Amino acid sequence: MTRKRVAIIGAGASGLTAIKCCLDEGLEPVCFEKTNEIGGLWCYRESDEERDGLACVFKSTVINTSKEMMCYSDFPIPKEFPNFMHNRYVNRYFHLYADAFDLRKHIKTYTMVKMVTPADDFESSGCWRVDIMDRASNREWTEIFDAVLVCNGHHTYPYIPEFEGVKDFEGTVIHTHDYKRPAGYEDKRVLVIGVGNSGCDAAVELSRTAEQVFLSTRNGTWVLNRLQDHGIPADLVGVRRMWDLVPYGIRQAEFERRLNQQVDLEKYALKPKHHIFAAHPTVNDELPNRIANGTVKVKCNVKCFTKTGVVFEDGTTEEIDCVVLATGYTFSFPMVDPNVVHVDKNQASLYKNVFPPNQKHPTLAIIGLAQPWGAINPISEIQCRWATRVFKGTTLLPSKDKMLDYINTNKEDMKKRYVSSQRHTIQVDFITYMDEIASEFGVKPEFKKVFAQDPVLALRCFFGPCYPYQYRLIGPGKWEGAKQAIETAWGRMLAAFDTRKVPVVETSSLGFWLKILVVIVVIVGVWWTFI
Repeated sequence: MTRKRVAIIGAGASGLTAIKCCLDEGLEPVCFEKTNEIGGLWCYRESDEERDGLACVFKSTVINTSKEMMCYSDFPIPKEFPNFMHNRYVNRYFHLYADAFDLRKHIKTYTMVKMVTPADDFESSGCWRVDIMDRASNREWTEIFDAVLVCNGHHTYPYIPEFEGVKDFEGTVIHTHDYKRPAGYEDKRVLVIGVGNSGCDAAVELSRTAEQVFLSTRNGTWVLNRLQDHGIPADLVGVRRMWDLVPYGIRQAEFERRLNQQVDLEKYALKPKHHIFAAHPTVNDELPNRIANGTVKVKCNVKCFTKTGVVFEDGTTEEIDCVVLATGYTFSFPMVDPNVVHVDKNQASLYKNVFPPNQKHPTLAIIGLAQPWGAINPISEIQCRWATRVFKGTTLLPSKDKMLDYINTNKEDMKKRYVSSQRHTIQVDFITYMDEIASEFGVKPEFKKVFAQDPVLALRCFFGPCYPYQYRLIGPGKWEGAKQAIETAWGRMLAAFDTRKVPVVETSSLGFWLKILVVIVVIVGVWWTFI
């Protein structure tokens, strides 16, 4: 029997796992990568020409999710890799993954997909016409595929807002999409507009060499650290199933209390009007320090530009040399027929952010279109596992009406919870979303069954971090190494710190005896009071 051919657009974090999932399901993947390298967003590119039309990190970018939470579910990141990886390590992991599963032979580099449209016989076959171009020779051709996985990401097209007077501004204006490193900003007065992750990363980095950095925010933001108490990665503490036992309001209030206990965001001019769970937070370990030492000054929204500076909405003015717009992105799929996937103001009607509901045949899927409270790689992977089984015919989608009902309900829920913004149209909670997709094809952990077979493992999964490996314990794609990966994950986290043998120092017993003395004094005091 002829294997179904699947076109995959992009060889980044989503595209690589798409290739593997196709192979796991006996499909034939053909991946088209427009550059000469894999890694997508995490492959740093220096030249403007290389960056054109591509997502790309800063030279210094470090990922915000820890390695045990961001890995693919059947390929743990090496224990010696740091817990929060610089982009070099992230890209290296992708290369290890590609080599481990022999994915490279399925990738056509320097080849781009120009357009995907339904084939002439789509109504009967569900096939797609894919127009392709070799970027080296400009040769163009067309192929027919049984299915398509769109993995081009959502950090490619910068959103550039209009500001009054900006055309007359004599300084430089760039978007963080085009920012690479702080060279050239020495002794400049720099304004960064936007307090998302990229904006705060840029502000912190530039503040080390610029004369002054101003950080402009419209609404403020909650700022999270990468590390929790005792230096443990915060997502290993925060992303756990057990927190669902705590009422939403209590959980939110406690989270906010702990954040303000670390740094009073009101004092630091960062506190927003909205609650922590009503917007995507910012992860930055250094920003409060830079504000405290004065190298970053937080300002309100920009009202207008002058020739040499800006006027803020509170009436204050500043002379500015350079502006960095950290104003986010708009996502779109220009290579896909707009009648198939239509995007309007970052809104796309997709069933669980993956499948267009109006297609007679579910043979095209969008991968990685999510902004999670957590890591994106496991989300892209589980989307691909689901989509490839739908392509193969072993998993069925609900009816069109049920999919549309889900889409409409989800949009209403998003409006109720999140601050109105283009960035909050694809927001998801990691565990909730992973469980939703896992339920579609039978890989969501069933804790009653797991507990009956292995109580310790069940307790680890429920009360411990929700590692991606949990979704390989049962069902299609079950991985025999999943249990061991869960049991050894904490050790791999600790191993990254094991770079020096620390001498063992005997702890003093003075503290213990002081506690005993205090207890004795209290008992004597109570006895003396009542005799």
